[in-house]
Amino acid sequence: MTQTPMRCPLDFTPPTARKPLFLYLLAWTLLLFAVFQALNAPLRTPAAPAGIVTFELARTPANAQAILDSWSHCSTWTLAAFGLGFDYLFMPSYAVTLALGVLVAAGRHPGWFARLGAWMGWAAFAAAILDALENLALFQIMLLSGAEVWPGMAFWCATIKFALLLAGILYGLTGWLWPKGKPAG
Repeated sequence: MTQTPMRCPLDFTPPTARKPLFLYLLAWTLLLFAVFQALNAPLRTPAAPAGIVTFELARTPANAQAILDSWSHCSTWTLAAFGLGFDYLFMPSYAVTLALGVLVAAGRHPGWFARLGAWMGWAAFAAAILDALENLALFQIMLLSGAEVWPGMAFWCATIKFALLLAGILYGLTGWLWPKGKPAG
């Protein structure tokens, strides 16, 4: 019995549409990322030098509380909460964009690299799910400050999310920079 290889989650996309769709989605995702940078600027404090990312990686209730205290102004908390909600729009955007970029890169190389691409495509969606769980934890910290489990949950979800996203980006760049493979004959 022959085992069917794993398929990328966006394999259904017509091959001729993949690159143009990827470029369009990349522009959209970068625009959303720019909005995030604007939202994040007021959240950068000595306790949170990277703004919301510092909060995502706080890991302990004491660190999370110190960050929240540095955001003592009501408008800053509102901005942080809005940014976390806005992130739910960003998640599917970056997941689909990265998975499509991985699919385009995988299409340039037959064999093991393309098979690895299927896993990387799924990893982009796993990162978005982890991001959603991370934001749930961050909302809980903001609403129920002092809860022991939430900072650790946010930390691990964020750490794994960032690792998966970085792996997908590196895969895509490798696929583009590596000379195009010859079709299997």
